[in-house]
Amino acid sequence: MNSVVSRLNSLFAFTLMVMAALTFLVFLSTTFQQPRVPVSIRVSDVSLKKYEDYTGKSDLGSISFSVYVDLGPIFNWNVKLLFLYLAAEYATENNALNQVVLWDKILKRGENPRLDFHDISPKYLFLDDGNGLKGNKNVTLSLSWNIVPNAGILYLMPASGQTVIPLPEKYEEFRSY
Repeated sequence: MNSVVSRLNSLFAFTLMVMAALTFLVFLSTTFQQPRVPVSIRVSDVSLKKYEDYTGKSDLGSISFSVYVDLGPIFNWNVKLLFLYLAAEYATENNALNQVVLWDKILKRGENPRLDFHDISPKYLFLDDGNGLKGNKNVTLSLSWNIVPNAGILYLMPASGQTVIPLPEKYEEFRSY
């Protein structure tokens, strides 16, 4: 009555429906588990330099920072990896909100979820498009992460804990030899 191809097609369609239902259940089982973990960010060695290129004069900030965070509670069986990044947020006269990513890291499942870094330099330049860093008293450093799941939505989670640093009023002097 039914051919072999018709039966294989029915079996394949049924298998796909079961896999889709199981994937949806995996998504539902971890959707409402979004723990926020505390982070400790300490900053040392803050300086400010003049930076000039073809676009004009800019401020270049230089900092060293230490980060401690235990991301163990974030990992569950639906988390494939975390994309962590440390951002500096500040306001200037020209822009109400400036965000600069200073450092990032990809943390895969199975790696040590405790991060304890001391006196690291940013991977990326802390560069303002004008003179908005000079004397800025409210530069906020915060750690956030994107959760990359096996199934479901990509979440952007901020850590509970941030650090506000003031930047110097004067530029650091260069010596050329």
